[in-house]
Amino acid sequence: MMVSELSAERRPGIRPRPTLGRRLDAAARRVLPVGFTALAILLLSAPLGLPEQEALLPGTVLASVFFWSVFRPPSMPGWAVFGLGLLSDLLGYAPPGLTIVILLLVHGVGIAGRHGLSRQGFLLMWLVFLSVASAATLLDWTARSAFALRLLPVQPALFQLALAAGLYPLLSALFTWAHRTVADPSRA
Repeated sequence: MMVSELSAERRPGIRPRPTLGRRLDAAARRVLPVGFTALAILLLSAPLGLPEQEALLPGTVLASVFFWSVFRPPSMPGWAVFGLGLLSDLLGYAPPGLTIVILLLVHGVGIAGRHGLSRQGFLLMWLVFLSVASAATLLDWTARSAFALRLLPVQPALFQLALAAGLYPLLSALFTWAHRTVADPSRA
């Protein structure tokens, strides 16, 4: 249990009974971040015909894993990040395990810095995300080049990084709203 949930249990007053419906509602709110990310992976991997659709996937997944690892780690546990990376690897063209490693590293950075980052403003969070996304993009490009046994063009990697930088403010606004409303287990 989270600290806020523990303190809420100890406060005097009338609390609703923990019925099955309330417990299911709280569980659904807890898994919403992982569910959104999995749905984004499935939709962006489907042949929808959107221009540069496959380039949106890394930025969306990185932003989701980073945001929820910083602001609500119980809703984005390591095993779920592993599963999201595996799903992305199975549906994409990445070398097996590459996305898993990258997402686990992003998750680790988010967890390690969450106490300081969660109190910061949006601009600093965005800059930290940009540095994390840059490192993830560099690792991805380096690994793909190593697997190909030649240096791959850097332009697609830079384009993905630019999309990630542009997507983060939009996704951050959506995730902040969800964090305070539909994804908040204490509202169940």
